[in-house]
Amino acid sequence: MEEKTIVCISCYYKGYDFMDEMKKLGNKVILVTSENLKEKNWPWDAISEVFYMPEVKPSVWNLDHLVQGFSHLMKTRKVDAVIALDDYDVEKAALIRETFRIPGMGQTTHRYFRDKLAMRQKAKDSGINVPEFTAVFNDHEVDTFTNKVPAPWVLKPRSEASASGIKKLKTKEELWDALEKLGEERHLFLLESFKPGDVYHVDSLTFNKEIVFTSASKYLAPPMEVSHEGGVFRTKTLGRYSEEFKALDEANTKVLMNFGLLNGATHTEFIRGKEDGKWYFLETSSRVGGAHIPDLVEASSNINIWREWAKIEDALLRGKNYEVSKPTGYYSGLIVALIKDKEPDYDQFECEEVVKFLPIDYHVGIVYKSKDSEKVVERLDRAAEKIHAHLLNIIPPKEKPTA
Repeated sequence: MEEKTIVCISCYYKGYDFMDEMKKLGNKVILVTSENLKEKNWPWDAISEVFYMPEVKPSVWNLDHLVQGFSHLMKTRKVDAVIALDDYDVEKAALIRETFRIPGMGQTTHRYFRDKLAMRQKAKDSGINVPEFTAVFNDHEVDTFTNKVPAPWVLKPRSEASASGIKKLKTKEELWDALEKLGEERHLFLLESFKPGDVYHVDSLTFNKEIVFTSASKYLAPPMEVSHEGGVFRTKTLGRYSEEFKALDEANTKVLMNFGLLNGATHTEFIRGKEDGKWYFLETSSRVGGAHIPDLVEASSNINIWREWAKIEDALLRGKNYEVSKPTGYYSGLIVALIKDKEPDYDQFECEEVVKFLPIDYHVGIVYKSKDSEKVVERLDRAAEKIHAHLLNIIPPKEKPTA
């Protein structure tokens, strides 16, 4: 079997299972990562070569230097695929593919999975519900929007991952003050209506334009709330035959097909409006979900999204068919919280429903599963009470967090 060369790009420590699976499938793995991640426990047995990039600022590299470095790499190696392991790396991988004519998602399509303004406009043009929004390039357009759409609004970075950098604004004065403070970076943001409601995420795998696996979950504590107010992150899978799952499956399919996704893993978020009950598209990304969501998905379905994504990429390179295993039907829940101690005492959380305790410095991380949905919710609630009462820390440690 011919060995294929896969270059994985990641400015965060993640993708362990992806690289391990790629190696098992008979491929050569080259890792390009940030210089400050040298000491991380990467799957060194699976990685043939590693190259390090200095960070200009957190998660940002000099792209000209990346292209120059890649040109030297290409002199003696034939690269068959370039994989972005994190949201921040989607742009980097698309640039490399376009520059060196390597198959995969290019710079046009990548914007729909990275730039929140581009994805909202594409969704709107495709007949998909989105919260009312506007670019903030022009003062008159911003003023017109705020006169038409009542506060509160949210000012969002167009290219940040998760809930980073989002500001909730209640008055025009707050908005104009926030825009003024952005200065030369104002064009990197967008403004949208704040929609109260429950937030959901859909994690899926696509092969040759067909969505072959879907997991849908509900955030019990939305990422924006946790990011801004501190607290405990919780999410729980939905039953595959529930009305919520069916609605999300349909909405997710509409997004991915209209956005032009051909292959790979995706993480997409929706909100169900509290006032009207409608489903609104929030954002999508062409990568595996962060915050240990893959552990949640695997507990309920026995599908490891990282490894299945590797199998998809391998099948594409070799012109083979790909079939995902039939998922199991458990409910699962995930809880993650920042705590005061580097390593938590997990004895107090031991119970029959625990699948695993996640080894994250200065965090509690627990995955539960059960055939009973209510049992999972009960375990998440009890754990949250204990964490709030004894362990919670709302001041982040100085170390760069894992995404």
